Amino acid sequence: HVQLVESGGGSVLAGGSLRLSCAVSGYTDCRYDMSWYRQRPGKEREFVSKVDRDGDTNYAASVKGRFIISLDNAKNTAHLQMNGLKPEDTAMYYCQTNCRGTDFWGQGTQVTVS
Repeated sequence: HVQLVESGGGSVLAGGSLRLSCAVSGYTDCRYDMSWYRQRPGKEREFVSKVDRDGDTNYAASVKGRFIISLDNAKNTAHLQMNGLKPEDTAMYYCQTNCRGTDFWGQGTQVTVS
């Protein structure tokens, strides 16, 4: 069983930074890709970034150059460092993984940029 618990959201001024964390239980036995998604009110959930088991990364064009995704294998925790935040980054941020054909999602953490 895989469980994801997110933290690190908050409210910041435009141009500020936040670091999101996603603690993963069971990841040591099911080390698949880890992804971050976000969802704004009235909008569909959208892809933000992904890191695979080897550390290779992908980013949505809207965040590339500002956000950095990483995976701490020792702590089984994924991170999303968000720099140069903009009001349009305001959303609920979710981490996600797929283990043995099943998608698992965190509870989400709110990021508000004003």
